[in-house]
Amino acid sequence: MTVAEAVTERLILRPLDLWDCTPIQAAASRREIADTMISIPHPFSVREAERYVRARIAQMRRGRGVALGIWTRGEGAFCGLAELRAVDREHALAELSFWLAVDAWGRGYMSEAIGAVLRLAFRDLGLNRVYAYRMVRNPASGRVLARHGFRAEGILRERVRKWGVYEDVVLEALLSTDWLDRNGIKR
Repeated sequence: MTVAEAVTERLILRPLDLWDCTPIQAAASRREIADTMISIPHPFSVREAERYVRARIAQMRRGRGVALGIWTRGEGAFCGLAELRAVDREHALAELSFWLAVDAWGRGYMSEAIGAVLRLAFRDLGLNRVYAYRMVRNPASGRVLARHGFRAEGILRERVRKWGVYEDVVLEALLSTDWLDRNGIKR
């Protein structure tokens, strides 16, 4: 799947490449990131970052996902990641996953980045549904999703095990019709 970079007011979102392993590893190695991310281990080694990036590049080549690094426009600082994964063409849906480097928290970057990812999902990829999982104890992610119109569809009790503890997970989703209406786009 070929995806061009997306530019927002303050950010550049571009498909991952192997040069991104070092900044990803540095940001994702913070315990605060791994704490509420379902699939990021702690510690997050350079080898793990390389495996992660290679897997995302392969996923993009197979048309099963898009993984975008988030960078600031001015300084070119790495801020985090946003992904559309498990792209299902038959049913026109994908899972949204995202995380933001601790140093970038509280600036509205993720909300800005998610807007660009949703444009990609609904306008460019023609998806009908984008869904996201988040741990119940991660309300910040819930607020970001709510800003974009995601609706909670249910709680998956003890859906994941993080560091030996079973965690409840909220499933949230946004439909293309809702996105179009929110953005004043005619169907």
